[in-house]
Amino acid sequence: MTAHQEITAHAKLVEEVATAVQGVPGVAFLRPGLADRLRSAPARPTPGTGGAPPAGVRMTRPDGEGPWYVEIHVVALRRARTLDVARLVRSAVEHRLDSLVPAQQTPRVTVTVTGLV
Repeated sequence: MTAHQEITAHAKLVEEVATAVQGVPGVAFLRPGLADRLRSAPARPTPGTGGAPPAGVRMTRPDGEGPWYVEIHVVALRRARTLDVARLVRSAVEHRLDSLVPAQQTPRVTVTVTGLV
């Protein structure tokens, strides 16, 4: 696999995880990064086009062979219990990654609720 294919595969995984997180009840949105806050809406890349990765999702694999380390930053809805939202997000990420890359080790998922709306 070439470096470009690895980057594209990683970007697709990040997008899949972001989509799974956004579908969790109680999640308002993924925490926007600084670039997302400064960029106007029309200038933002369309998901799936290979643009900037979704803010709020960071996936790394330090040794390239071990489990994924996934950091998720979300803003939750005020009506939802924050702990329940964090647990549901973690579960959704684990299940999504398991369905996409089933031979891999269980990912290590950290969920941080950065705000409420």
